[in-house]
Amino acid sequence: MSERIETLKKARDRMIEDRDAHAKVLAAPFVRDTAERARNKFVEIQALIDALDRAISGESLVPVKN
Repeated sequence: MSERIETLKKARDRMIEDRDAHAKVLAAPFVRDTAERARNKFVEIQALIDALDRAISGESLVPVKN
């Protein structure tokens, strides 16, 4: 696996951990300010994870140069 794909996958794993933390806040008893911030961060991080997934898919289509 190329170093670039490996880096993208590590970044994706880290973002999933961050997203999970915000999901826990959303699952907890409702506190308006906290829930709104967690929701916004969750959506922002999910968009980043989606972008990383596209980047990983794109990298797998590019032939490796020797």
